[in-house]
Amino acid sequence: MKKKTTNTNPLLCDLETGMCEMPINETADSTKIHQSTDKKIKIVYFTDPICSSCWGIEPQLRKLKLEYDKYIEIEYRMGGLLPDWSYNSGGISKPSDVAHHWDEVSVYYDMPIDGDLWLEDPLNSSYPPSIAFKAAQLQNNEKAYLFMREIREMVFLKKINIAKWEHLKTAAKNVGLNVEQLKNDFKGKAKNLFEDDLTLARDYGVRGFPTIIFEDNTGIRKNIYGSKPYDRYEAAILKIDPTIIKNEYLKNWKTLFSIYNSLTAKEFSVLSETPRIESERVLDALSEKRSLKKQTTKNGSIWKLAK
Repeated sequence: MKKKTTNTNPLLCDLETGMCEMPINETADSTKIHQSTDKKIKIVYFTDPICSSCWGIEPQLRKLKLEYDKYIEIEYRMGGLLPDWSYNSGGISKPSDVAHHWDEVSVYYDMPIDGDLWLEDPLNSSYPPSIAFKAAQLQNNEKAYLFMREIREMVFLKKINIAKWEHLKTAAKNVGLNVEQLKNDFKGKAKNLFEDDLTLARDYGVRGFPTIIFEDNTGIRKNIYGSKPYDRYEAAILKIDPTIIKNEYLKNWKTLFSIYNSLTAKEFSVLSETPRIESERVLDALSEKRSLKKQTTKNGSIWKLAK
């Protein structure tokens, strides 16, 4: 088969498809993801810590966990979005070219992202935070997911360069990981695990992020590429197993913030099923009462429980 190539730049996310797309060098879809869970459906999520479209689907993924956690297991796989800056494609040749695009993505997905990171302290690669995530997984999967959320808030909202060890160390401390073990695994085992993820992505012909693969124990599979509305992900689960019944959860702010440490206005709107125009007013009112603490960026805010 003739190899297909494009000039697509992975840091330029296509708002129409919802994909941060990689150049396509090969296509393969023969490898089966092996189930290692007693849950009905395995969800393999190919992503990257600095994938802006992946940040855009946080509301959908969080709701999916609330409604279907009994039946699904989400497995994060790293895709290697930005190896380095030794390329020039899609109008991007240097970090500063990304800044305006991230601001546009923020508005489109209604999720706070400050593109000034790429002007002030740009990353030279997304590999270090990806490898750090694999190191976190070696300790504890749940803490690893918290770690991913922590470094994403750092990079998207706080303009922190998460390619630097000092910031990865801070994130690890914040979520209760063993920092010394993380550092040792970061230098050793985690690199091999990251390479395994890249190999799996190539085997599946993953061309961009987010790519989400739903699969049951019999090999029935449904792939969804790019950022999509919540009902698309829900439909994928029900297509594989129509007998699954979603969990009804409490949608008040106290319950939601007890489950998720931080929420954007879009996330709160999706999870609480509050109209988006009202969700920010509710969160601001809670901030005024000092029940929540608000962090504001130039493209939106995020709220956490007040300590």
